[in-house]
Amino acid sequence: MKKKILYFALFLGLFALIVNSCKEVDPIIEELDLARVLTPGNLDVKIRNRTTAEFSWSLRSDAEEYVIEISEDSLLFTHIVKTVTVKPDQLPYKVTLEGETLYSARLKGTSSTTGESKWTVVTFKTESENILSPVEGDAIQATSAVLRWPAGSEVTHFLIVPGNVQRPITAVEKAAGEATISGLTGETSYTVTLFRENKQRGKVTFTTLIDLGGATPVYPEDDLALAIANAQPGDVLVLFPGEYLNTTGDVTIDKSITIKGLLPHNKPVIHVRFLLNSGITDFHIKDLEMAGTYGEPQTKLLQAILCNSGTYNINAVKIEGCIVRDYNQALIYGGSAVLKIQDLIIDDCIMSNVVNDGGDFIDFRSGHVANLSITKSTFNKVAAFPRDFIRFDNSASNFPGSTSNILIDHCTFYQVSHSRRILYVRFASNASTVSNTIFAGPEGYTGYYSNQAATTNPECSKNNYFNAPAFYSGSSKLDLSSTYTTLDPGFANVGSGNFKVSNQTLIDNNIGDPRWLK
Repeated sequence: MKKKILYFALFLGLFALIVNSCKEVDPIIEELDLARVLTPGNLDVKIRNRTTAEFSWSLRSDAEEYVIEISEDSLLFTHIVKTVTVKPDQLPYKVTLEGETLYSARLKGTSSTTGESKWTVVTFKTESENILSPVEGDAIQATSAVLRWPAGSEVTHFLIVPGNVQRPITAVEKAAGEATISGLTGETSYTVTLFRENKQRGKVTFTTLIDLGGATPVYPEDDLALAIANAQPGDVLVLFPGEYLNTTGDVTIDKSITIKGLLPHNKPVIHVRFLLNSGITDFHIKDLEMAGTYGEPQTKLLQAILCNSGTYNINAVKIEGCIVRDYNQALIYGGSAVLKIQDLIIDDCIMSNVVNDGGDFIDFRSGHVANLSITKSTFNKVAAFPRDFIRFDNSASNFPGSTSNILIDHCTFYQVSHSRRILYVRFASNASTVSNTIFAGPEGYTGYYSNQAATTNPECSKNNYFNAPAFYSGSSKLDLSSTYTTLDPGFANVGSGNFKVSNQTLIDNNIGDPRWLK
């Protein structure tokens, strides 16, 4: 009985203690009242277009504005080159800086009522900048070129390669943002680097125009077929701008020659199919616009280049800087020729609306191409019947044991080989590399690499597939890399053939035909 009384007394005491303690609990804090703004978090900097720093961070509800200070030293902030105030609705915020420079940046939030936060800091380095404008059009001549940059920029000299010539920039040129470099050699690729003291500020590459010298000029009113017939092996024919209507249809090439347009930015327009005879060893066309239609009623040519029947042993066929459009079957067709081409080179071209009715785009069924290189080019609605883009069939077994190597790099493909193959290669030994290239089409586009057992799976790197899932998934040959993307390039106007890319990630990673990334 005494124990029960004792336990009851202890219970009453404990209860009283709890009640008294509850009376002393502080009220719930519903709002944190600090004397200053809290430091912004997740400060991040991405470099866009080589020298533009794009800032982002987590916004704070207690900050009305943010201050960014940028310094050219590493976290010391003794050489602040830019201070900016940023409103919350301005994120991400971009600041253009100098290239090849290590920067420190610090960020704080500010408020008119609670002051400012502590700094949060980050370091980053810009890439080599390029304030030089592209050298194109009339700025390029045979022995000179005009270089342009923003007027008044801090620049001191050029380095011209080949030759490693250091050429000073005058005060007048610096103020104007323009200089003419002379003494160049015709038809030569030059790289000019712009400096401020020892810091690179720009780089540009261009090729000077043809210095006619011993070349043969051809004009729009001339008979192109006659000029070719009169040419000697090794001759260079230079076509002046204009439309060549005195020669249409088939033109025979029976010797090794080069046919070039005078001006890359104003290409001569020719309406022909080149028929290569078996005696030639080299054929080179450059800066031409080849149109596959002519006359009224309209005649449509089958191929741009045809190898007739016979036995061929060609060192190189080069197609550079050309526009090829509106042919009905193929870019180049081997037919039944016993044909050997060591190097077939396609570079810096735009090819469109080649229907491929009854043939494939690059089509060699009984011949052999050892090395096919396709670079910095755009293909728009070719092999669209649909047909294959590349067909190396080996059907006649004329070249047993031969190897075919294919390179596709920095190209843009739009609606190419719908529901068909990019690679149809049946030589027992073959290898393909596809890199830095955009494959795209409208919804429902089903082009793919290959379904041929003899075709080696391509080695792929940094390609982008938009509305083109069969290139990386399914049962055919696939992009097995871990570097591909499926981004929308944001083409400017596919209907008019304008494939300028607006997707910043593709621009930053230099994926696609370079002409559309500028």
